Amino acid sequence: MASQAQPLAPEADDEKTQARLKELMELEEPATRTLNQFWALIVALMSVGMAGFYIYTAATLPAQVQYQRGVYVMITFLLILILYPALPRKSKLRPFVYPLLERIPTAMRSVLAPRGGPSILDLALMGITFYVVNYYIQNFRTLQFRAGNYNETDFMVGVVGLIIALEIARRVLGWSMTLIGAFFLLYMRYGYLLYDLPIIGAFAHRGQQWQRVATVLFFDQEGVFGVMANVLVSYVILFIFFGAVLSASGASRFFIDLPLAIAGRTTGGPAKVAVISSALFGSISGSAIANTVSTGTFTIPLMKRAGFRPHVAGAIEPSASIGGAFMPPVMGAGAFVMAELTSIPYATIVLISIVPAILYFTSVLTMVHFEAKKYGLKGIEAGKSAWEIIRDEWYLALPLIVMIVMLTVGYSPGLSAVWAIIVCIPLMFTMPANANDLRHPQELGGSTINAIGRSTWRVIQTCYEAMQKGVRDTLVIGGTVGVIGIIVGTIYATGIGQRFANIIINFSGGSILAAVALIGIASLLLGMGVPVTAAYLIVAVITVPALQEMGIAVIAAHMIVYWFSQDSNITPPVCVAAYAGAAIAGADPWKTGWTAFKFAKLLYVMPLLFAFTPEILMVGHTGKPLVDVVWAEVAMSWFSATLGTIAFSAVSMFYLVRQTTWLEWIIAAFGTFLCFWPNLLTDVVGIMIFSGVWMWQYYDVKRKKEAVKPQQAT
Repeated sequence: MASQAQPLAPEADDEKTQARLKELMELEEPATRTLNQFWALIVALMSVGMAGFYIYTAATLPAQVQYQRGVYVMITFLLILILYPALPRKSKLRPFVYPLLERIPTAMRSVLAPRGGPSILDLALMGITFYVVNYYIQNFRTLQFRAGNYNETDFMVGVVGLIIALEIARRVLGWSMTLIGAFFLLYMRYGYLLYDLPIIGAFAHRGQQWQRVATVLFFDQEGVFGVMANVLVSYVILFIFFGAVLSASGASRFFIDLPLAIAGRTTGGPAKVAVISSALFGSISGSAIANTVSTGTFTIPLMKRAGFRPHVAGAIEPSASIGGAFMPPVMGAGAFVMAELTSIPYATIVLISIVPAILYFTSVLTMVHFEAKKYGLKGIEAGKSAWEIIRDEWYLALPLIVMIVMLTVGYSPGLSAVWAIIVCIPLMFTMPANANDLRHPQELGGSTINAIGRSTWRVIQTCYEAMQKGVRDTLVIGGTVGVIGIIVGTIYATGIGQRFANIIINFSGGSILAAVALIGIASLLLGMGVPVTAAYLIVAVITVPALQEMGIAVIAAHMIVYWFSQDSNITPPVCVAAYAGAAIAGADPWKTGWTAFKFAKLLYVMPLLFAFTPEILMVGHTGKPLVDVVWAEVAMSWFSATLGTIAFSAVSMFYLVRQTTWLEWIIAAFGTFLCFWPNLLTDVVGIMIFSGVWMWQYYDVKRKKEAVKPQQAT
């Protein structure tokens, strides 16, 4: 990461900033080909067809399993082969390969590596992909009947399919995810070699023949077409489509205008606007880096103009952006994976996540407030009041309101997303160009029909482009489907999950605190190389059983892993969301990363609350959410967590009325610990201790001011 340690100058021009952002985005998603007109049309038609298929099936009845999952895997793999070259622009192999290509005659080179389209290798892989996925679709029923007794053709198709899956992951995610997948393949085949090795021998198993490895991982329900594929086609892609259409409808401006009107004038107002807008927008996008880039391009310069130091402005946005994954109603892709793994309804997961999400954003807001107080930073004039924004732009929130109401009533997440997409379409007619056409038809020759036709055509184009963007946005997570199938299938087939659970229990000595810390470290390390949703799924499969054995409710265990899955976005050394904030702010990336970690510290506290006070998730005595709940205990846990969060956030900034001394900090930290404990007596004592520190600082500051007055008078 040495190259990332060079800060951009604060006066860096837009081109340099955009280039830096593009470089950072490519760490998460490599650059795609610039296609010629023919292949661009092919990609567009495939994208629109795929979006239309899943929107239609979600609105009516899902297709049969083999079509519902197979079509997604096939089109996703084909699009990746078209869009992502075998050797990315920054590949270390390019200097060796391209000189060889230059020796080939021009006519042949245009076939092997054409400009603006897939190479002959890509076309061959596309044909093979079509064959192996179609084999799964067409022979689905037969494969189910002969599961465990696959024939030679099944074996060959499985081998080729797994190779394709690894290549797809390599193109989109780089070598880290690919090597992890290859490791699990080898582990499933040669696990018996570990028996004689110290420590590692705990992971040994009898091993399985290649024929079983290939067929189980490609065809079985825990493999390539398993849990990840099911979650993606049932929920995730529909919400990604919704996010793309919502942004295209112009509704995203409401998520900036309203926070600006609410918090813009307060102490450190621009930073609070960043936090609130990230909460609103991030819930829909689910991606910390996308959230940082989209809202940060507006909020980070605003914070800098208000007086926030560049690295602080660049850090506040990503620290708030990661909270989008916890914020209902969408919560990103991970919440859908959680629903699949736990068999707990998605609506229930959304409901129990509301309070923890509010606490997280309360924490960041509190830290931002004291950061602004410390440096005397004021707010800015917003121009309009919150009431005026709601009065003038309320209709822009209709898609989100429709989704929330439908989820609350009990409709499926997929159908809720479809109707939210449909509601976005009328909003497109309110965008400036369309609204102007409808208000002033005389500019088009006085014909209202022409004005309506022109606006309608513009809306159709907008939907067409939004569908393409939505499908492209799914490719990064879709590229993981094969490797995730390999990993999860191997874990289930070898029983390593239970062994790993025993190892965690042994290493932690039975301590829940130590076990949670180990899981946090595992999530951080894994998150450096794979997308956060994939990191959550992998860590959950191998660690949740350990937490359950230690007496933690299954939903609390999954929430612990889910929250930790976001830590790699803002924790150095690989914190891409923080580096994106640094690029926009023109700040030192390393310094920005550690500052983002400081503002996001509740990310590491909340999992402990899930472990020790599961009532915060409305978990009853049976370990299930919303079942046999003692609401007095839930209310007490919420009250204590709120007090503790505010106190913890204030103490973390080393500032209350003035800079906190070490002795004051230790006393206030002890009071904070008592506030977190869900007991009325400890809450009262904690409040008294923390308030005592605040009152002492208030008195001390006032006393010193009064002592200075006589001296100034003389």
